[in-house]
Amino acid sequence: MFSERPQYILLPVRIGTIVASLAAALLLDFLPWKDIALVPDFVALTLTFWCVRQPRLVGLGIGWLLGLVMDTGNGVLLGQHALAYSLLAFAAITLSRRILWFPWLHQAMHVALLLLGAKTVELLVRLAAGAQFPGWSIVVGPLLGALLWPVVSFILLSPQRRPIEVDETRPI
Repeated sequence: MFSERPQYILLPVRIGTIVASLAAALLLDFLPWKDIALVPDFVALTLTFWCVRQPRLVGLGIGWLLGLVMDTGNGVLLGQHALAYSLLAFAAITLSRRILWFPWLHQAMHVALLLLGAKTVELLVRLAAGAQFPGWSIVVGPLLGALLWPVVSFILLSPQRRPIEVDETRPI
């Protein structure tokens, strides 16, 4: 049913790779975008990737801390990103084994639902604090993030990929 794709043996992930990718995602989110509603949440996307791929290393605490950094960096209500990212991390860790069974397109559909859920939590916190509804354009960012899932996965997995080399003396 699913197409055969090459299977790579991945090296263990380095903590520095995780930290560098999350720092780059924070940098991308802090850039002065013209219309922020149409830009994917790179921190949420990167957090989702690491929670799916490395659930023992990246979890709710990292999501909470990244959310607090996003809240203070953007000058928004303290705790809205922290709550959304911690719930996103929980859902991504819960679904991680299921998501990895599917090919890239189906993974992207799961990620779209996760990112939309995180954006919904942010929106509900803002609305509870008395903000106005920003319009339905806020759905575009999470959907663009889901479309970027295969690209982000390829980029973030590239330091772990071993070169495909034939070694006749190796049993595997």
